[in-house]
Amino acid sequence: MGLTMFSAAMHADEPFRPEAGKFPPVEKAHTYRGELVFVDHANRRGSIRVQGSGKFRMNDPHPFAMLPYGIVQYHGAPADLRDIPLGTVLHVRAFLPPDPRTSAVPVLPVDNKTKDANHNRGAGIFPAENHVLLLEDEPSHCQRDGLVWKLKEVEIKNREGTIIASREPKQGGGGRAVQETLTFDAATRVWRGRECLRIEHLITDDTWPAEGKKALGGQAVMLGITWKPTPGGVFTRFHISDIWLDDEAMQNAALHQTEVHKAFIRSRWMPAWVDAVEYGKFGRATVTATLFGGMDASLYADLKPGIAALMNGVENTLKHTEGGTAGPTQMAARGKLLDVTPLPGKAPLGSSGIQIRFETDLITEGMRPTRIVKVRPSSWPDVHLPREEYLGNGASNIDERFPTPAIFPTY
Repeated sequence: MGLTMFSAAMHADEPFRPEAGKFPPVEKAHTYRGELVFVDHANRRGSIRVQGSGKFRMNDPHPFAMLPYGIVQYHGAPADLRDIPLGTVLHVRAFLPPDPRTSAVPVLPVDNKTKDANHNRGAGIFPAENHVLLLEDEPSHCQRDGLVWKLKEVEIKNREGTIIASREPKQGGGGRAVQETLTFDAATRVWRGRECLRIEHLITDDTWPAEGKKALGGQAVMLGITWKPTPGGVFTRFHISDIWLDDEAMQNAALHQTEVHKAFIRSRWMPAWVDAVEYGKFGRATVTATLFGGMDASLYADLKPGIAALMNGVENTLKHTEGGTAGPTQMAARGKLLDVTPLPGKAPLGSSGIQIRFETDLITEGMRPTRIVKVRPSSWPDVHLPREEYLGNGASNIDERFPTPAIFPTY
């Protein structure tokens, strides 16, 4: 490796801490993958069993938190943490906590990813980079990077067995791909067009044998990957939850997930951060804000110049700050959108590349530069949120952000 390449590699691997009001460059993120084992969807955090060099099952679940502008992708479409089943293997691009004082998960030494966990677990399973910019399942990761899984051979008995496959560039080239052995069973879903098939359907139409081995000739597919305990003392072997046999099947899954997420955002509002505030008299103000990325284009299209809109301050977990049981609509600043402007250049990951100017006659405390807000066009539904998704009385104390057992009622 030449000196220039070595310096670039070292620079990319240096720990990076995002700054308030700036989208961090994705190329400075630390990347890893693992199994989703816990989700606290209301606080946009959870735990992942990170894949390392040792025995996967022994790795402790590693806490992570989504950055306010962090993007979740599932089935190649926008998603919320609540949409992803536990056990799903996810690809992660993450950074150090922007502000360790307000981190929603433990703050670790910056060199933690280089430490050996011992007990046959290896290094890299608890990185300090636990604030996530991009969290995506296997099909989303493959589509983003132009990859497919090519199936080489199946071995089956009693509707379960193993598949030898390799993840490769869709257009070919890119060097020799590494083959991987994955398990499947009778619960594995097989998608063809708009059909959902079972393993026995592949056996019935002679695509797969009832027993034994069969070469699959490098058939290109998309795979959903999970993990489950494996017999035979295998240290790390992943499991196939879904096989998408063609583009139509994958597009159908993505369209369904897109509709799920669109309905979610319309009820929870569009997140953004404040770039600037121009103050007028008697509470009047004009707020300039950049909308976060990762949403369906139709949601951004609903934000038009001249429409009535509402804006409310939210916490870094994207929880609304409300007053008691009042919904966000009652506490939000009301006004109209003056401008909706595409920003020049390519938008960094996390940003929509769209900036809005919102005018209100009564600005609220949460609308200050670098603070997070949410915006709702008046045409979107006006709903009250469940109790776990807002901070009572505008509070942001530690008991709200890290709930104790007292949150459970006593009957």
